[in-house]
Amino acid sequence: MKWKRLAVLGCVMLCVTYAACLFGKPVETEAEEKISYVSANTLDTSGFLHVASENMDTVDPQSTTEFYLVALNVFDRLVELHSDERGAAEIVPSLAESWEVSEDGLTYRFQLHEGVHFSNGEALTASDVRFTFERLLTYRKSVNAGLVMSILGARELHEGLADSLAGFRELDELSFEITLEKPHAAFIDCLSSPSASILDEQTLHRVGDLFGLYGPSTIGTGPFIVKKWTIGSEMILVANPDCWSGAPSCPGVHIRMMSDAESQQILFENGELDILDLDGLGGERESFLRSRSYQDNLCCGQRVGINYLTLNQSIAPLDDVRVRKALQYALDRQMLLDVVYNGLGHLENGIFPRGLEGHNPDLDPIPYDPALARSLLAEAGYADGFDLAIAVSEESKQAVHETVEIVAYMWEQIGVRATVQVMDADDYASERRAGRLACCAMGWTADYDDPENFIMPFFGSRENSLYRGLCYSDETVMERVRNAGSIVDNMQRIEEYRALEKKIVQEDAAWVPLLSRIHYFAVSDRVENFHVSWNGWSFGFYRGIHIQDGNG
Repeated sequence: MKWKRLAVLGCVMLCVTYAACLFGKPVETEAEEKISYVSANTLDTSGFLHVASENMDTVDPQSTTEFYLVALNVFDRLVELHSDERGAAEIVPSLAESWEVSEDGLTYRFQLHEGVHFSNGEALTASDVRFTFERLLTYRKSVNAGLVMSILGARELHEGLADSLAGFRELDELSFEITLEKPHAAFIDCLSSPSASILDEQTLHRVGDLFGLYGPSTIGTGPFIVKKWTIGSEMILVANPDCWSGAPSCPGVHIRMMSDAESQQILFENGELDILDLDGLGGERESFLRSRSYQDNLCCGQRVGINYLTLNQSIAPLDDVRVRKALQYALDRQMLLDVVYNGLGHLENGIFPRGLEGHNPDLDPIPYDPALARSLLAEAGYADGFDLAIAVSEESKQAVHETVEIVAYMWEQIGVRATVQVMDADDYASERRAGRLACCAMGWTADYDDPENFIMPFFGSRENSLYRGLCYSDETVMERVRNAGSIVDNMQRIEEYRALEKKIVQEDAAWVPLLSRIHYFAVSDRVENFHVSWNGWSFGFYRGIHIQDGNG
């Protein structure tokens, strides 16, 4: 076989004492014992980085698609996706110091770094990688199995037809080989996703379902250790002094669990918060952007993501493409961008936003044409309009609520009697995933830098489309989406993705693309070396941050 060489993180809250009784020994770590703090309750966090986060119900990276702060800072992956000097995404080696790919694109041979230990002292081995991937496919709470579904035997293991992952072969303690069912161009990119964080097999066997639900069970190889977690209140991460890639510059991270934008703003202005995500401020964002007092504290980056509206094709009259197109044409998306986001962003006309590999800058723009929208409604038999509920979670950010209110107003101008339905967050999620909501306002940001990440979760299968509330039904298109990932020639693959994008969005009007955003942060004077992540997430890697008045 010829080879080519490539250089290359609850609802349950348990105390450590209870865990020790349950599992035979505490899940405290050796590295924690080396930290010169008596207990989490007496930690001096004045020199830590202070950030805010929505309340996390789990930090198991395989069981969430949104709470990635801990995954990025407590765990590592085989490879990482960082920004290069131009701010573009770049794959770099991490736990895997190198890998080789066979010429047919089917077999990957990885070599792990020597001397890597989890924060409990356990050595990283190829068996941990195997365990991680098999858990992704078999754990009942896993929501990210798709990342490794291309591995030979993955589908059989996922469906309970096999006991192990056929395509994974351990060569020795530090090397392994992965064979795919068919070529998967984005396979290495998938391994950079936070959900592909490598887990300690021994810890998971010991704590079971408690993993990710309380601090001491959260064991990774990363630069920080979870020292304290009070669900609904705060989490404290402390520097891992024995991290294989070096101790972080930042001595720790104090995470306040709070989603109220006004409270966050007050804390930042009082010097109690170091990073303020301006996305959550709504109308107050403008005061920060225009204030002379904060000009030197602003930092921004392109959010490699898209805001869009779902249109459920299983609910009449949204099953008529003419109605869906009318809803597209009736929106003044530039006004939405200007009013809701102060013009800080770009209109998007498809699936793949700017900044993502495969973005098509030449895709025909979707026009704002209310007259054409009314004509299409009349042609479809809805000259007098129809009733339409736009659902939104009560926990959605202010900007989302503002968006749906403006969208409802614009659709009313073409005769659609649109109303905003504010729902309990859990009901909203379950109803959407069951395909019972007609329309929602949603957003998606890149987990890895490949168009597959934006099209497969929505249009790769009926199950995916149902889960996203779209209920798209064109089996031919979905088969093409699945097959596109196997095209070895990257140029041909991108061409196919762009053709699918045009078919799905502009011909079938399967959703309403709105915009991508420039993501602004206000950063306190005591923070040095803060960088917006390559994809513009609200959180990122904190290991390189230095606190001027810190202890480290």
